[in-house]
Amino acid sequence: MGAARVWCAAAQREEGEVARPLWNFCPARFACVFCRKNDDCPNKYGEKKTNEKWNLTVHYYCLLMSSGIWQRGKEEEGVDGFLIEDIRKEVNRASKLKCCICKKTGASIGCVSPRCKRSYHFPCGLQRECIFQFTGNFASFCWHHRPIQIITPNNYRDSLPCTICLEFIEPIPTYSILRSPCCKNAWFHRDCLQVQAINAGMFFFRCTICNNSDIFQKEMLRMGIHIPEKDASWELEENAYQELLQHHEHCDVRRCRCKEGRDYNVPDSKWEIKRCQCCGSSGTHLACSSLKSWEQNWECLECRGIIYNSGEFQKAKKHALPNPNNVGITDCLLEESSPKLPRQSPGAQSKDLLRQGSKFRRDISTILIELGFQIKKKTKRLCINKANIWNSALNGFRNETFNPSYTIEIAYVSENDNFGREHPGSKQEFLSLLMQHLENSSLFEGSLSKNLSLNSQALKENFYYEAGKMIAISLVHGGPSPGFFSKTLFNCLVYGPQNTQPVLDDVSDFDVAQIIIRINNATTVADLKSIVNECWNYLEFTGCVRIITSISDKYILVKDILFYHVIKRVYAPFESFKQGLKTLGVLEKIQTYPEAFCSILCHKPENLSAKILSDLFAVHALPDVQTLGFWNSYLQAVEDGKSTTTLEDILIFATGCSSIPPTGFKPTPSIECLHVEFPVGNKCNNCLAVPITNTYKEFQENMDFAIRNTPRLEKEESSHYIGH
Repeated sequence: MGAARVWCAAAQREEGEVARPLWNFCPARFACVFCRKNDDCPNKYGEKKTNEKWNLTVHYYCLLMSSGIWQRGKEEEGVDGFLIEDIRKEVNRASKLKCCICKKTGASIGCVSPRCKRSYHFPCGLQRECIFQFTGNFASFCWHHRPIQIITPNNYRDSLPCTICLEFIEPIPTYSILRSPCCKNAWFHRDCLQVQAINAGMFFFRCTICNNSDIFQKEMLRMGIHIPEKDASWELEENAYQELLQHHEHCDVRRCRCKEGRDYNVPDSKWEIKRCQCCGSSGTHLACSSLKSWEQNWECLECRGIIYNSGEFQKAKKHALPNPNNVGITDCLLEESSPKLPRQSPGAQSKDLLRQGSKFRRDISTILIELGFQIKKKTKRLCINKANIWNSALNGFRNETFNPSYTIEIAYVSENDNFGREHPGSKQEFLSLLMQHLENSSLFEGSLSKNLSLNSQALKENFYYEAGKMIAISLVHGGPSPGFFSKTLFNCLVYGPQNTQPVLDDVSDFDVAQIIIRINNATTVADLKSIVNECWNYLEFTGCVRIITSISDKYILVKDILFYHVIKRVYAPFESFKQGLKTLGVLEKIQTYPEAFCSILCHKPENLSAKILSDLFAVHALPDVQTLGFWNSYLQAVEDGKSTTTLEDILIFATGCSSIPPTGFKPTPSIECLHVEFPVGNKCNNCLAVPITNTYKEFQENMDFAIRNTPRLEKEESSHYIGH
């Protein structure tokens, strides 16, 4: 305890006061080592946490917002992942800084504005109306540099109610009064919003008027509202939804024929109760509705009226309510209902869905398009060398003038071009080449489904962060998705490494895989002990050594080895990669909509077909009917294997991409018929000019030759520039 007293004594030092350890006087023992307040107010300062071993107490927000500390440990280590030695260093650092508000030392939080030198305690900052952002880099802003809401002037004659507490307020944006970014007449007290955010958590905190969560949460985080990553408080109530587990067992038809009453239910008989297939909250005896068997569908009067009398019967038949057991990864997701609405039974929710159709549907393209709203019209030009795609992309993205929210323009250059000429390039082609390079780089290991590798040089040069950043930029800027993540890597990103269990397929090291297989195949305790003795050095190095007492110990041993090799071993690369994926808010969306993102991060796009390509290319200018017929016949011939080219080759020739990006192509690919000898692909405009020929044979030969020889022609073109 002596060491702890030394460093905590430094935290207690005041101007002109002799340093005293926290433990020398009782009132300060449970005071926060940063702000030195005893207050236990979770809504204002976060949970008050005490580490008994070190007699150390902190307010969670004081710890979280301190400028010189980062969460380097696991959640169970230190104080919520903040290591004790790091807290010690931060308290020592803060002991040299004076709060510009209370004039006492220990000011661990500083304004992030570059030229601002103000430091303060967290409670003092709240009192002086500083803003603390509980997202990203956890920035704090003093009262002079804090973000403000820019509101278009409105001539409000009267006060408006806070939409949470309904108390009337002046509709003027101040520190304590905030306006919804999605509903112009929705105003809130800051304190009301903070209490609601803590109670609702990330998954239920949304605008009380329009139910928007994405735009609303982003603005509230910017304005300093803390939205914890936890379930809503009402979700944690014991048996809160117990009534939803009870099946409806009551006959609700107008005339029940059962002599034993409406609640009489005998399975496998005509008096078995069948529930409405739409809402599940109404029922009938089979005999009361003339149902011949339990397998027959039955709807109650209310649902039948909605389906058959809404004037959209055909639409309802085509788009039946999805069954959660067979919804595919690419199907749309249903958002949760707003916490402001009364809790509904499954039947009521089903009826609402029947009425509202696809209002709540979400798919990956919609999510990525919404993320794309961040992209500004201001452009950033990147000079890219195709022969060295990684280094040129790295230089561009690391340039101090690069902003991921700027529109990207591509110019291709060649090291062999002595004249330094630039050629306009396709952004989608560049991002496609970059994703292909990442998939085959040393940053990842595995054959088809890949995990992060352990590359010390790449870690030192921060390449894992850059890789995550590149993937985020590709997704938001309309490029292709990687499609090579393993389920284990994806689950680590979404649910955390501590909640993920790897499998043998995640191990790409042959020797390690053989150790795991041998242990798993052991049939006796003697065999298992023998294998452990043979692999003792490896098991000791990985920290997986355990005493073998029974054959079942092999399962725990295999689990420990898998976790070490696939997750624990690459913890540092993973954390760096995850930080890169936070670019433009991509990681947050992945964690919010995991099923939607799994479809593009863990799976390759669907295979191209002749019909997909035919539908993809719009016809521009005056079409030549015969040539368009040749084009469609050519696509079918390629699909049938009657050509040396592939459908992917055709798409690359026209757009630079081998697959259709999740958000589609911009601009839309087009085709035109020209009097040229060979086809011409304009990848900047996604335009394909096909030759007008007299016969299909000539058309096919010209198409095959140009598409098949494009790489060779590009090389010849480069050498032509060098010669001149």
